[in-house]
Amino acid sequence: MGQGTEFGLVDLEEADTPGDEWEEIDVSETEADRIARKRDRKFEQFEERIKDADQFKVEQSVFDDATFAALYKLVQDGYVEAFGGPLSTGKEANVYHALGDDREVAVKIYRINASNFNQMREYLEGDPRFEGLGGKKKDVVLAWTKKELANLRRAKAAGVRVPEPIATERNVLVMEYIGTDDGRAKRLGEVHIENPQTAYEVMREYMRRLYSAGLIHGDLSEYNVVFDETEGQLVFIDLGQAVTVHHPNSRDFLERDCRNVAGFFSRQGLAVTADDLLAFVTSPKPDPSRD
Repeated sequence: MGQGTEFGLVDLEEADTPGDEWEEIDVSETEADRIARKRDRKFEQFEERIKDADQFKVEQSVFDDATFAALYKLVQDGYVEAFGGPLSTGKEANVYHALGDDREVAVKIYRINASNFNQMREYLEGDPRFEGLGGKKKDVVLAWTKKELANLRRAKAAGVRVPEPIATERNVLVMEYIGTDDGRAKRLGEVHIENPQTAYEVMREYMRRLYSAGLIHGDLSEYNVVFDETEGQLVFIDLGQAVTVHHPNSRDFLERDCRNVAGFFSRQGLAVTADDLLAFVTSPKPDPSRD
């Protein structure tokens, strides 16, 4: 990030008034499950094409038929027209570059056999949106995908710069691609920051806006924030684990976020502390109607 970069904030006047609307997140059978059962000729041809594609070959062992069906449904609905290469790979999900109907998109595919399944449950249990969620691994992963979509929508409404959520089907999430023709956007921990004070002020303001909207990121660090070169903005990513302020561990998650962020900017030479950051983030308490 070069000298003079301002890390512009999203204008709050352009954002909706966020709420704590207890959005219902349905983890019941999806159209992708029905497509996978039916397995008509067009779907089978699509599945074979995906399996033969170089960027997906290593994933055949973890993509079940319903995952291929979810991709097929998103293509049918016009959210994805063509798949590109992988942007990132991880234990819980892979993210792929793709072409949407009129723009580039990112397609995040959560693994049904995610190795951090128990950690996912830690963030889901206690979230009022997921009361009664069973113990099946598939249900947990599907809930996690819907949760990230809902969290992105709420964060965007609160004036936090996040990838725009576009669509979800089963364990697949389509969202805005943040990057350039040269590749994905760089994470904050991957770049040299010319103006750490301004970057810190943007980070803490976004944390406060999230908190005011009843959300806590829960895994915030220099590796879950990227720099959008096109807009000159910091962008919060990976909101799948974000919890509402009602979660029994929400305070612990928030304090950890503050330690991570303050620690990073301390290493950039700023005189900041986790306690001061926590006080700033929580200064506008969530609406009492959410209690």
